[in-house]
Amino acid sequence: MIGTDATAAAPPRHAGTERGFALLEVVIAFIIAGVALGVLFHESVSSLRSIQAASRYEEAVSRARSRLAIATHGAPLTQGDIEGEDGGGYHWRVHVAPMSQTAVRPVGMRGRERPTWVALALYNVSVQVTWTERGTDTKAVREVRLDTQHLQASAK
Repeated sequence: MIGTDATAAAPPRHAGTERGFALLEVVIAFIIAGVALGVLFHESVSSLRSIQAASRYEEAVSRARSRLAIATHGAPLTQGDIEGEDGGGYHWRVHVAPMSQTAVRPVGMRGRERPTWVALALYNVSVQVTWTERGTDTKAVREVRLDTQHLQASAK
């Protein structure tokens, strides 16, 4: 009788012929898995540190842009340095230095209100924002610096 039953076609099992994984193979597999997980953990921590550093740089650039706008669009520029704390561990410094000066006659203005000469001064404006990197053993000081030149006129 030809049957379709799978148990009838299977060869008989003998004691001791079944093979599984040896203990050494299992231990090696766990060691490989542990090393792989350790590498993945290390890389994820490294990625998080990189993201945090990029975030701090982005915030420092934003603060430097703000300080530069205040310096060049507020009161008239004067030579010198001003500095202060910005909160969050950020320290800022604005340096203003004159580069050159000249005087020109205005064109197109008439009447008594017309100044005879207009003094022009070109200033170099530099903004530096520094902070200490948190979470590092070396306490590394980081810095962002923005430089520009600003032309300022005053009537004589």
